[in-house]
Amino acid sequence: MPPTEPRPPVSHRKLGIFGVVAVIAAGLIVGTGIRAREEQGTRLKEWTDDQAVPSVAVALPNARALSPTIDLPGRLEAYYRAPIFARVSGYLKSWSADIGARVKAGQVIAEIEAPDLDQQLLQARADLASAQASARLSEATLNRRKTLVASNFVSAQEIDERTADLSNKKAAVNSGQANVERLEALAGYKKITAPFDGVVTARDTDVGALINAGGGSGPAMFVISDITKLRVYVNVPQNYVPAIKIGARATLTMPEYPNRAFQATVEASSQAVDVSSGTTRMQLALDNSSGELMPGGYASVKLNLQRDSTPLSIPASALIFNANGLRVATVGADDKVLFKTVTIGRDLGKEIELASGLSPDDRVITAPPDGLADGDKVRVVGGGAAKGKPTTASEKQDVKG
Repeated sequence: MPPTEPRPPVSHRKLGIFGVVAVIAAGLIVGTGIRAREEQGTRLKEWTDDQAVPSVAVALPNARALSPTIDLPGRLEAYYRAPIFARVSGYLKSWSADIGARVKAGQVIAEIEAPDLDQQLLQARADLASAQASARLSEATLNRRKTLVASNFVSAQEIDERTADLSNKKAAVNSGQANVERLEALAGYKKITAPFDGVVTARDTDVGALINAGGGSGPAMFVISDITKLRVYVNVPQNYVPAIKIGARATLTMPEYPNRAFQATVEASSQAVDVSSGTTRMQLALDNSSGELMPGGYASVKLNLQRDSTPLSIPASALIFNANGLRVATVGADDKVLFKTVTIGRDLGKEIELASGLSPDDRVITAPPDGLADGDKVRVVGGGAAKGKPTTASEKQDVKG
């Protein structure tokens, strides 16, 4: 085997260059790793900080009336209603109008038998006749005495006494006449008549029943109601009273007519708030010339509201109720939380109509997370009411147009 040739020795200069390159490469590798770790740490810190800022969805308050009406229960009543009580005591002799009967004004619907009243009338007439006879006798005596005055047969004193006696007798006649007329008027009440055209809506008596004069000892004998026009009574909550004007229209629905609606007009208001219910009683007029509707019935009344300004409404989920009261979380221009106290006007289910507390350009957090406090930084997502979007009701309308 031939002998191997010896390798030439590596110069020290080449070794030095190689070492420097190796050191530089190692430094670059170490520096790149450190920088990568620093950048990763920075990104992690930024991500962590971002996660600490809650994301919220916001919306502007709705500046349109969600419901320009209010539904309330109402009660129908006859426009004229007269309970009929007896003015004389006795027994019911007969009656001719049962419930549901239509009667005319002045029509006799019942008759009372009152024999004691008849006897009192006979006695009063007899007393009147006696008083009239005494007065005639006194007048004749006075006239005869006056003819004897010239002959001095009768004194002036006697003439004066006879004149006074005649005056007393005439007063007794007037008293007796008034008593007779009073009893005759009472006797006229033995016949019960209808006070106006209407319907007999109640009858609580029968033939032979004992009748007591006056209305404090029992129910009315009859109730006459004029149902050609009805009154509708509605108790309106106090905060809605200013929005319901006299003359406003209302729509009524009845359970017996589910597919029909009836129109009524607000006619009067009690102008007072009932302390027990916090409501004001209002009266509506309803035409019932067809006689389809019944007094005493229930009705669902839809009243039109007339407001001077349009109320704001927000989603029900935006409300926060805690120890600080009823509030709404809003987002300011700096994306920081600002709580505002609000007052509810109407609860419409998914939407809440506010009476006060917000302005149309407030950005309301629709579903505020737990733990929010005034001044907290938040991130607005969704863009529904982000900066640069229309912030007022008029601007929103312009965008829609």
